[in-house]
Amino acid sequence: MTGRPEILFPIFADVETLEGVGEKTARHLQAMDITRPRDLLFTLPWSGTDRRRRPTVQGAEFPQVVTVEVTVGRHNAPRRRGGPYRIDVEDSATTFQLVFFHARADYLARILPTGAQRVISGKIELFDGVAQMVHPDHILPPEEADEIPEFEPVYPLTAGVTQRVMGKAAQAALMRAPDLPEWIDPAQKAQAGWPDWLEALKRAHTPQAMADLSPASPERERLAYDEFLAHQLTLALARSKLRRAKGRATVGTGELQAKVLAALPYRPTGAQTRALAEIAADMASETRMNRLLQGDVGAGKTLVALKALLIAVEAGGQGVLMAPTEILARQHLEGLRPLAEAAGVRLDLLTGRDKGAARAAKLAALKSGEIQILVGTHAVFQRDVDFADLRLAIVDEQHRFGVRQRLELGRKGQRADMLVMTATPIPRSLALAQYGDMDVSVLDEKPPGRKPIKTALVSQGRIDEVVEHLRRAIAEGRQAYWVCPLVEESEVIDLSSAEDRFRHLRAALGEGHVGLVHGQMPPDEKDAAMARFQRGETSVLVATTVIEVGVDVPNATIMVIERAESFGLAQLHQLRGRVGRGEGASTCLLLYQPPLGETAERRLTTLRETEDGFRIAEVDLEIRGAGDLIGTAQSGLPRFRIADMETQSALMAVAQSDARKLLADDPDLTGPRGKAARVLLWLMEQDRAITLIGVG
Repeated sequence: MTGRPEILFPIFADVETLEGVGEKTARHLQAMDITRPRDLLFTLPWSGTDRRRRPTVQGAEFPQVVTVEVTVGRHNAPRRRGGPYRIDVEDSATTFQLVFFHARADYLARILPTGAQRVISGKIELFDGVAQMVHPDHILPPEEADEIPEFEPVYPLTAGVTQRVMGKAAQAALMRAPDLPEWIDPAQKAQAGWPDWLEALKRAHTPQAMADLSPASPERERLAYDEFLAHQLTLALARSKLRRAKGRATVGTGELQAKVLAALPYRPTGAQTRALAEIAADMASETRMNRLLQGDVGAGKTLVALKALLIAVEAGGQGVLMAPTEILARQHLEGLRPLAEAAGVRLDLLTGRDKGAARAAKLAALKSGEIQILVGTHAVFQRDVDFADLRLAIVDEQHRFGVRQRLELGRKGQRADMLVMTATPIPRSLALAQYGDMDVSVLDEKPPGRKPIKTALVSQGRIDEVVEHLRRAIAEGRQAYWVCPLVEESEVIDLSSAEDRFRHLRAALGEGHVGLVHGQMPPDEKDAAMARFQRGETSVLVATTVIEVGVDVPNATIMVIERAESFGLAQLHQLRGRVGRGEGASTCLLLYQPPLGETAERRLTTLRETEDGFRIAEVDLEIRGAGDLIGTAQSGLPRFRIADMETQSALMAVAQSDARKLLADDPDLTGPRGKAARVLLWLMEQDRAITLIGVG
């Protein structure tokens, strides 16, 4: 593509080229991420001041901004240096004072001569029973009073920039804003009652009343939609790029899947059956699959993944399942092995630990097609890993994976289908922002046999009762996790360390019963401690959060989380999901240090009331906001200047279907609306999208 369209040049110039913006102001504006007129256009007023004229200040609710015509009375110079300079004024019903500090008497005598009429506007307050206006914002003769706006926009500011400077700069930027071709679907624009782009900007910067500042006002909603549309177009372009890369039809015979179903002790849930049907249909089509499988803790993603991999094998190809860590990859292997054996399929593991001859043998078996399903870590990405015929790539726990890596993995199997699994339920708005390029399948029911987990809040003071409860459970042959927030004792946050808790529990429950796992341990020690717990040699595993992903111990039925108030909601939900995987009834005890803050209390009570991960994710989003939820830094989450992902997720959903439809009708964006959309992508700096269109 040739480069930024010329029509946008004026608003992509340096902010210093605007009238009234000097070098110093430009430096200050940089703190607000404003370096060009374009950034000013998208920095909207956040509030406003009503400056409509009134006959008198009487009846005003102090403190309040008022605009009123007065007759100037006596000047009272300060008695001591630096004291306040007061001027009596009278409106149509009452008298009050204007107050100035560090004022020059000659200047005040010139602008407020005794006996003259003036229109003044500013904040009026009561001070010792006297109504005062300190440093009015506007002082004008009545014939010039029209200069005072009836409703004045209030902009976000930074040190060194005043409202006046900001307002003037925004107006100067508006003078530069071009009239751009329309990229919104005409029918939709008419239905929503949205103005044109330029009109929307002008109105957003000159609100006439408080209602105009609402995100739901037509002009603001339109501008938010533009941001969503540019973002969703980028994702839709990435998606169509993947789809247009020719896929191939992979159709299973059902033979191997039937063997697995016969070996299962239960029937799949409706959600599992539905998700698998969606995946099978994608795999059977000529275009490449790019699908996200979202499932709550314990919703049975592994079975869906295996059946999808078996479709690839039934069609004569291979499948790969990638996990972020070795411990998870091994666990996938353990989980899949009995089922793969039932189907008579060869399954193998490839991690960074494979070296020398053993690795070479695996690579050869992979290249010849003997290994039908490979489980691995990122080691699968390495240059020398070649498949005979890779049909399906599944990536587990994808939030460590951006759009870019998805395109990367797609290159391994030139035309492999792609399925991404995540165990972190994501609220709809974030799913749209992060995975808008993918089709989504949701597992929202628990498989039969998963018993509900009883969750209780217990104050730290009752810790002895909790230990007593554990002693009885161990005697009955059950196992428990005890999660601690920190490894080393820190003086600042006096959280009980794992080591201390380990010693304390060992003393209470007996030497051999308690194991310890924390982040500072060497990997093999950690694996060994985990393995002992898995085999049932230890009954209680004291751990930091290293256990939150993965490890399956069906016999563990108790989860104690110490200082639960210091964890995030999603993390607590993931930890709780470690129990309730076997036959026994399970409990989760949230130990907290009273008094609980409001937010902490909301987190813990939400957890006690529901096991629905999607509901929990929504609450988490309300509490923390989008950036925190995924950690904006590494999430690849877009930063919008006007749009708000949390409150406007419905608008984002419309933008997604609109972007996909636009690309379906005009894949190269060469029609009139397509060309307008290209301008939008440049305007919103969606560089990634621009390289994806490629042709100009």
